[in-house]
Amino acid sequence: MGQCVTKCKNPSSSLGSRNADKEPGSKSHCKKSIAAVTEAGGSKEEPGSAHAKDPLANGTGKAEVWAEPGGAPVTLGAEQGAEAGPTLRCIEEFFEHYRDEQDDAILEEGMEQLCNDLQLDPAEFRVLLLAWKFKAATMCRFTRKEFVDGCRALGADSLEGIMSRLPELQEEVRDEEHFKDLYRFTFQFGLDAEQGQRSLQRDMAVALWRLVFTQDMPALLPCWLHFLTENPAGIRGVSRDTWNMFLNFTQAVGPDLSNYSEDEAWPSLFDTFVEWEVERRSRAQPHGGAAAETP
Repeated sequence: MGQCVTKCKNPSSSLGSRNADKEPGSKSHCKKSIAAVTEAGGSKEEPGSAHAKDPLANGTGKAEVWAEPGGAPVTLGAEQGAEAGPTLRCIEEFFEHYRDEQDDAILEEGMEQLCNDLQLDPAEFRVLLLAWKFKAATMCRFTRKEFVDGCRALGADSLEGIMSRLPELQEEVRDEEHFKDLYRFTFQFGLDAEQGQRSLQRDMAVALWRLVFTQDMPALLPCWLHFLTENPAGIRGVSRDTWNMFLNFTQAVGPDLSNYSEDEAWPSLFDTFVEWEVERRSRAQPHGGAAAETP
């Protein structure tokens, strides 16, 4: 899905993709078009089938589906069921437009197209919010259940419906408890389930820390990320405990690090960071001047 939140297994290029080294002849990475929606058996649909057409092809910006072969088109989600709210039928048809040909899920190409249709940069914070609301277990993949349950949670069954809810999601995670839930979700979301990972790769953790703190960056974050990137040999991965405790660390320790205590139950990596950062600042002000600026 290109440089996307939902496929950032090589975060050295923004959020990157773990499919960067696909074999020749495999599906191209994050195409800008979606394969035709398929029947249950996997064959491509014929014109006039019961599944969704290109949501922008009719020039209205609204998706259409054929209620009956050869019948009149009806708007998907935007008008149909507008008074009663989103319906399972509309959400299922919405899902079918982006579903993979071989898997009952929206995969990388479908996710890229969905982001394009939502007018979102795949690497931006709002895509992470959408994955959080859908409770997505894997990057660049929405299962049918995740998509249906997520749309119901949003009260949306169309592109327009999801787009209208994104500002509300941004405000929702300004609440401390909701942000904590998003923060912990982000760690799990960054793991490679196929490889059975239990810790985030260092580059992945750096990318996700930058992303999850998009709206409210802690004062210590730039120093912390500088420390991680300057010590690649000694820091190979970030454990769940370190990830979770870093949020507490940013809230408890001031930017000057003066109230940090090694006697408290912080992960050992934090002790190393504080020692490294104090020494760096000391070198930057050899004559006892003002505190060094954040890198």
